[in-house]
Amino acid sequence: MNNYETVFILTPVLSDAQMKEAVEKFKNLLTELGAEIINEEDWGLRKLAYPIQKKTTGFYYFMEFKADPSVIEKLEINFRRDERVIRFLTIKQDKFALEYAEKRRSNKHQKTQETHAAHKKAAPVIEDEFETEDQEED
Repeated sequence: MNNYETVFILTPVLSDAQMKEAVEKFKNLLTELGAEIINEEDWGLRKLAYPIQKKTTGFYYFMEFKADPSVIEKLEINFRRDERVIRFLTIKQDKFALEYAEKRRSNKHQKTQETHAAHKKAAPVIEDEFETEDQEED
């Protein structure tokens, strides 16, 4: 099994539910074909560098997975057949790309933990002090 990453762009005219349905279709296809999804990221609606099919924006989605080489051919056939996909790119990760991806995932995980910790450390507002000052003036 090799490590791969794929990015595909969905047409911007889709609703949120339709976009999620399309993503689920490709994720289910990968798992049915025996691939193991390692990481996935929804990059959201982004501006394209140049118009594709008269569209200037698209929903980007990124997936990292382990699969046999035969799976890639079937995945790309499904990308080509689906009208919602306007572009896709799948690459095989070499050892350097694999190390970089692991480092990127750990940094992302670390940042999410830091933001959760920052939200928990927020000091509570003490309203009693304001009430006592108002009461003393009366």
